[in-house]
Amino acid sequence: MTPTNESLFERSQVVIPGGVNSPVRAFGSVGGTPYFVERAEGPFVFDVEGKRYIDYVQSYGPSILGHAHPAILAAINDAAARGTSYGAPTENEVRIAEEMCDRVAGMEMVRLVSSGTEAAMSAIRLARGATGRDKIVKFAGNYHGHTDSLLVAGGSGVAQQGLKGSEGVTDGAIADTIVAPYNVVPELDESIAVVCVEPVAANMGLVAPVPGFLEGLRAECDRVGALLLFDEVITGFRLCRGGSAEWFGVEPDVWCFGKVIGGGLPMGAFGASRETMGHLAPLGGVYQAGTLSGNPLATAAGLAALSLLTTSAYEQLTATATRLQEGMLGAFEAAGVSAVMPRVGPLLGLFFVDTEPHDFDSAKVAADNGMYPRFFHGMLDRGVALAPGAYEALFPSLAHSTAEIDATIAAVAEVARTL
Repeated sequence: MTPTNESLFERSQVVIPGGVNSPVRAFGSVGGTPYFVERAEGPFVFDVEGKRYIDYVQSYGPSILGHAHPAILAAINDAAARGTSYGAPTENEVRIAEEMCDRVAGMEMVRLVSSGTEAAMSAIRLARGATGRDKIVKFAGNYHGHTDSLLVAGGSGVAQQGLKGSEGVTDGAIADTIVAPYNVVPELDESIAVVCVEPVAANMGLVAPVPGFLEGLRAECDRVGALLLFDEVITGFRLCRGGSAEWFGVEPDVWCFGKVIGGGLPMGAFGASRETMGHLAPLGGVYQAGTLSGNPLATAAGLAALSLLTTSAYEQLTATATRLQEGMLGAFEAAGVSAVMPRVGPLLGLFFVDTEPHDFDSAKVAADNGMYPRFFHGMLDRGVALAPGAYEALFPSLAHSTAEIDATIAAVAEVARTL
């Protein structure tokens, strides 16, 4: 018998906590039963019941080329035929590190890991080791993965679950974590090792940095000798060739990457100057390791993805996102629905309010007003898949053509009239 979404969800809840391997997938904040993906292609995902959706989740960012891109599949197949994991260095590890350093001004060395969470965790340890300081600053609503010291006041899944942090995280684990409001430059002192920030906040909906915020962080870190860390797990190689440093003209000391650099396979990375990375073992005393770090399948897929992310590709992505933004806003306005759609290059957000949020408090008010779940299910019924939570961004890909964008806008117009 062919499984249904409902039957699979019932089965999964018996053997997987909540029936899912990442909390937001459980549809807890929007209600209903999650769809189980059977396959994906280009801008579409297909569930186990055969329904096709225009997909703006795109694995929350990695599938920037669209699903099952031929170049990615060819690279993975070629790599897999030669073995899936070695526990030894490979040429592709060198090649992708070279490519990343070539793209990002100021970043001279990188260490490959297996996830964005691992990248942030390791980067924090590196910053503490390099400065000899303990305290870190993060911003409310920014999400840097699920490592203990960074979960407090996190966005994304933490916010979706209505949590301020997480049970199981000790007071000691967050004793050296200071939480500041996003878009406000905090006053630092010489106890701060590193300031961690999403240069574009994309885990509390989409909240852009106000003019002067990133520049102010750079100046304040310089004043007290702290390091500035850009968490580019979402923005890295999505905004433009050189990421947020190129986009905003502000250069951090440490970078974290994920999503795009793995071409849809699990991979993350953190990087910095040669001097800062010199503190990392085996060169220095900051230990970090990983059995699957630099996995040959992931590096092959990542190299294939980056090779196609040219200047014209970014122009196409931004044009696609702009068309979607303008069309959706027009549909909301015609239906008399208050909505804003912040956009930074190809990244899009959606809030059902009159004014764009500027920090976590204002984003939370917008996300929790009850409008998003109704809109989400209306769109899903019409074959358009958005993230099942109001704290996520929309991810149009290079595979989304004018036809898919226009079909999405038409669906928005229908749903908007029902809100």
